[in-house]
Amino acid sequence: MSSETVVRLTPSQRLGRGLKYSAVGPVDVTRGAVGVGLGSVRSSAAWVANRYRRGQVARQLKADLASAQEAVAAEISAAHEVVANLPEALEKARRSRGRRGPLVLAGIGVAVLAGGAATFAIIRRASQPEPSPLPPSVEIAPKP
Repeated sequence: MSSETVVRLTPSQRLGRGLKYSAVGPVDVTRGAVGVGLGSVRSSAAWVANRYRRGQVARQLKADLASAQEAVAAEISAAHEVVANLPEALEKARRSRGRRGPLVLAGIGVAVLAGGAATFAIIRRASQPEPSPLPPSVEIAPKP
């Protein structure tokens, strides 16, 4: 059960309403068409700007990538030169070492022995109990 109220328009109201909507109708159509056109233009401009920004970023990334590749290539060539010269450098180091090598080893051996002796003496002294300055609490008498 719904209550519907039917509003009856008078002929003058009906005429006014018809004129109103016939005058406003073309204006609304024009406003709608202009609004759709402006929205389309705005969307197209945003798309073009986005594509331009993406292109700029892509160009910048390509430039950065190229400079990074050049830097890596330079590092690899420097490392290749070092590795290529490594046998010569090792041979040169062996020749320049001469008689100093055995003397250095002997010095290291003496230092290790001295350190070991000092450590042994310290540990042995620490493991022995110190005599008490107090007299013994129990008399020590030999058993018969």
